[in-house]
Amino acid sequence: MHVAVPKEIKNNENRVALTPAGAKELVKMGHSVFVQQAAGEGSGFSDETYQAAGAEILPTIESIYEIGEMILKVKEPIDQEYHLVREDQLLFTYFHFASNEPLTQAMVQSKAVCMAYETVEKPDKSLPLLVPMSEVAGRMAVQKGANYLEKPLGGRGILLGGVPGTLPAKVLILGGGIVGTQAAWMAAGLGADVIIMDVSLPRMRYLSDVMPKNVKTMMSNEYNIRNLIPSTDLIIGAVLVPGAKAPHLITRDMLQYMLPGTVLVDVAVDQGGCIETCQPTTHEKPTYTIDGVLHYCVANMPGAVPYTSTLALTNATLPYVLELADNGWEHSCIRFPELKSGLNIIKGDVVYQAVAETFDLPYVPVSYYTNHH
Repeated sequence: MHVAVPKEIKNNENRVALTPAGAKELVKMGHSVFVQQAAGEGSGFSDETYQAAGAEILPTIESIYEIGEMILKVKEPIDQEYHLVREDQLLFTYFHFASNEPLTQAMVQSKAVCMAYETVEKPDKSLPLLVPMSEVAGRMAVQKGANYLEKPLGGRGILLGGVPGTLPAKVLILGGGIVGTQAAWMAAGLGADVIIMDVSLPRMRYLSDVMPKNVKTMMSNEYNIRNLIPSTDLIIGAVLVPGAKAPHLITRDMLQYMLPGTVLVDVAVDQGGCIETCQPTTHEKPTYTIDGVLHYCVANMPGAVPYTSTLALTNATLPYVLELADNGWEHSCIRFPELKSGLNIIKGDVVYQAVAETFDLPYVPVSYYTNHH
């Protein structure tokens, strides 16, 4: 199969969808790998390292889309790429369709096969291709939050861990999934006073068992959130509803009860965000202030640590990439049922229910394709 890797062109996106090590594995299996010039540079991989692994370097994004039977990306195609996507081409990337109608319409019209990393779901409901980026984003959320609590950057001027004789910062984490758990580990390690909220009692029991003593668990509901925010320094939104928009747990009117210089980090912003006042920002201009409350809402946080992120992501995606290249998406979905849930759009049909419902589009069950074709 011709596997092609374009250079990411979204603002400050330095990750790349395939490492030279991954390219070598594909070439070993008899596939052809095409990488756009400088695609790996942001992550620290030169064109030469790809060539040494057996990949061919192509000069333009057009040539990549033209030759690729499977296009591997990190972020969804943006408007100047829409017209390059071809019928029957397999695109394997993060799409987050439910928060982007123009993208959804463009991919329907392209008649390509769109498989989204974020909806590949195992029978135990785990999301193997979302986990590595969630781990990076969860850890970064605390790193960034600690940074923005500094006075010159607009924060309260409080040190996350405090020092002897002063109290540490109070951190509230909304959501006890992968992002929330990683954020809690980081915040706890820095010495903060941490509360992690979730709606699942079994999950909170688990967190109570594994977390250090400075992490407390609490049932997530509006009453508890309202009680905590007047004394919280850093709030991290880590709520994920797979494939759908996140609910707003922090509403506009709650900002008035927060201390001036409180920092909000919404990791769920690429799924619509769980903080009502959050709008996606970029690494170039990451924050803004509303009612004295600092918002950090970068939609691709892991893009700031591309070397770590690219390795973490490709460790997870490569086994599936090899499978898809060897057997094509139809057969691969039978062999690995989790790939079936990754299918969002097939040849003009929306086959992922949450996306169809979000935009009132006709829904075609994925089984129509995987059973009949």
